[in-house]
Amino acid sequence: MTKSIYLFFSRARFFTLILLSVTLLAACAPEKPSKKPWREELTVIVVPDENSVDAEFELQLVNLFAEQIKVEIKFMPMPQHRVMESIIANKAHLAASGLRSNVSESAGVRFGPSYQTLSEQAVCYNVSLRQMEGLFEKNIAVVAGSAQEVALQEARKEFPALRWHRRLKRSAAQLLEEVAEGKLECTVANKEQLALARNFHPDLNSALDVATPSKLAWAFAPDADADLLVEVQKFFTRIKKDGTLHRLLDRYYGHNERLKSGDAIAFLTKTRTVLPHYRSLFEEAATLTGMEWQLFAALAYQESHWNPLATSPTKVRGMMMLTENTADRMGVTNRLDARQSIIGGAKYLQLLKEQLPLRINEPDRTWLALAAYNQGYGHLEDARVLAQKQGHNPDKWTDVKRVMPLLSQPSYYKKTKYGYARGGEAVILVERVRMHHDMLNSLAVGNVPRLFPPAKDYKKLGKRDE
Repeated sequence: MTKSIYLFFSRARFFTLILLSVTLLAACAPEKPSKKPWREELTVIVVPDENSVDAEFELQLVNLFAEQIKVEIKFMPMPQHRVMESIIANKAHLAASGLRSNVSESAGVRFGPSYQTLSEQAVCYNVSLRQMEGLFEKNIAVVAGSAQEVALQEARKEFPALRWHRRLKRSAAQLLEEVAEGKLECTVANKEQLALARNFHPDLNSALDVATPSKLAWAFAPDADADLLVEVQKFFTRIKKDGTLHRLLDRYYGHNERLKSGDAIAFLTKTRTVLPHYRSLFEEAATLTGMEWQLFAALAYQESHWNPLATSPTKVRGMMMLTENTADRMGVTNRLDARQSIIGGAKYLQLLKEQLPLRINEPDRTWLALAAYNQGYGHLEDARVLAQKQGHNPDKWTDVKRVMPLLSQPSYYKKTKYGYARGGEAVILVERVRMHHDMLNSLAVGNVPRLFPPAKDYKKLGKRDE
């Protein structure tokens, strides 16, 4: 495992070329951009240098809110430690940067509804933590101004001996890496940040809750417009009720713990030793289909671990583990030929995506097609029908994956059109492909287009407030 690989992964998805170019230009901009009334333009503080998954999740939430109230967005990127002072100074209408809302009123800000609850955990190098007193003599570092630091501040009320260092230009992911490498004794990270890091550093096993779980929320100035706060309350009430929030959380965090640590390390090893021999074939498939090569590579790894001679007891064969019937449909004459298998598998996945109703959008369209790749389109349709009967949305992968494992139970599959299916296997495949895809996408950041863009990219990036 190289340091560069982990750093790529912890930052990758949030940094598009547009963001990088605008950030470079920001150095020449005025320090205090003017702020229009929020009904004309919503100014939002974000932290692009934080964990990229967290930042992109916040970006999606803000964009959805802006769509609801029908206003333009002006993003104001800044370091985490400047967020609270900037929102208190009323430099923006809100801050969307993973702030801990369960703090005392003396914090000087107002918070919107909580959208995510995460435990904050102390992690130390080669030490099994059992109680808070074990942290008293440790060298602890956390990201300045982060939810983790606020959690420590609250814990210090009960444990006055707690001490830590504030890091201004580091992320939680980077500090976790320092701990894993023995360069830092301890840090604090939330559950999702730790789950992601464990894919790369399996020794980060022991963790201790340092405070009550953080309830993350947007922050507003003390004198924030009452109508804006009402709109925010309406927004979160709606997305919680209609399932949008649940689906977003699943999209960004739902597959974090699908890979065991050893599996993730084996995957990264093969990206250096095996993947280079076949990457050009995956890129050729991407050119033919208009999809991303990382998606096909992730699927092939899940199917065969990039072994072109793979054969299963069910007689599926090759890099993409095609059945004989599927190979015939896709014009594959030799399933053990790597190029034929990859091109055939890519064309078959494209066909499955095209069969889905046009109303289904990304990323659900891709995840549903992957489930059909594993189980067959008929079984996917059975699962979608079952989801609808149970009051779920048949066009959303988050809802369909709830019911897909039921296709192996007689009380359910006997009432379906296509009968028995190992639906649980399809769920596992899709979730693991999602993780492998994200890892590959992060390792190649800046070199290729995304599988699917965010609902909206930054419409306007504000000036960096240094």
